[in-house]
Amino acid sequence: MTLVEPPDVRRYQKFLPADRPVQYLDPVGVPADSDARYPRPDDDRLVEVYRQMVRGRRFDQQATALTKQGRLAVYPSARGQEACQVSAAMCLRPTDWLFPTYRDSMAMTVRGIPAAEILSMLAGDWHCGYDPAVHRTAPQCTPLATQLLHATGLAHAEQRRGRDTVVLALCGDGATSEGDFHEALNFAAVFHAPVVFLVQNNGFAISVPLARQSVAPSLAHKGVGYGIGSEQVDGNDPVAMMGVMDEAVRFAREGNGPVIVEAHTYRLDAHTNADDATRYRESAEVEQWLTRDPISRLRTYLGAAGAVDDGFDEQLTAEVEAEAAALRAAMNADRPADPMELFQHVFAEPTPQLREQSAQVEIELAAEAEED
Repeated sequence: MTLVEPPDVRRYQKFLPADRPVQYLDPVGVPADSDARYPRPDDDRLVEVYRQMVRGRRFDQQATALTKQGRLAVYPSARGQEACQVSAAMCLRPTDWLFPTYRDSMAMTVRGIPAAEILSMLAGDWHCGYDPAVHRTAPQCTPLATQLLHATGLAHAEQRRGRDTVVLALCGDGATSEGDFHEALNFAAVFHAPVVFLVQNNGFAISVPLARQSVAPSLAHKGVGYGIGSEQVDGNDPVAMMGVMDEAVRFAREGNGPVIVEAHTYRLDAHTNADDATRYRESAEVEQWLTRDPISRLRTYLGAAGAVDDGFDEQLTAEVEAEAAALRAAMNADRPADPMELFQHVFAEPTPQLREQSAQVEIELAAEAEED
């Protein structure tokens, strides 16, 4: 009988989840006693995290307002999750890839994608609004967890090409209940794909609380069963988020295989503007999480360190208000629509039915043009 050697557990025991979420700042922004094993990011990087979080929140607020004005069909707010998205995106190189969900627009602003292009799909355009290859950012994904398989496949392909690309795949706690989540983790583990799975555990999968989805010690522990690096972190602590994500990206880039990070955060607003969150959660719960606001938390820390002051905030406010005004102007402009685009890219080779429908629309458009 040939004995099968056990997997090299030493490889991923360096990244077993902490007993408690990694934290560097307490809920109000004061450095907390911590035995975390990750280097603390320097203040210069944290100032940029703060700036990008303020930009992200203003973008989020403006997008919510545009929805109420009828300029967007729907918008899933990420208010309260700024630290998760900004810190994670800032840990990537320009050559790395990001695979976002529908709620990860703030991470996309960090990647340099123009705000109006991010909102293009939500405004009703048939495409994602930006060039994924240029920004190394996949189209935002609405079906839960499907982007995790895409991310894993791309990471595996980049690895086979001999590149040191890392792929960051974002998802929510609800996605961990989908089969695609488990298939992606298993494939990534077996083939040592350089992909980092960031689970933003914001408490609810639409209206379903985490307690109705999993009884695991943490969602990060799900990675242990697949033999991949795993960690959990306070998702509202920007310092801890950047420290953990820096190490996760480094770990994957050096050929150690995938990593799963669970960020404990909270969705302050409803699932989307069409959702009534009061039907499944108490306002007291929301108020409690407001006291853990990631932006004010980091502002307190940076202010005490002398890294930012009121003058910095005034200048930053002027910058983000100018960006919001530009976004309003872009989204309020008439968007040209070509009805014939309805029939493009449905199939590689148009079916007889599509040709017939396309010809009918062309006739109707020609008739309307003659009447005008």
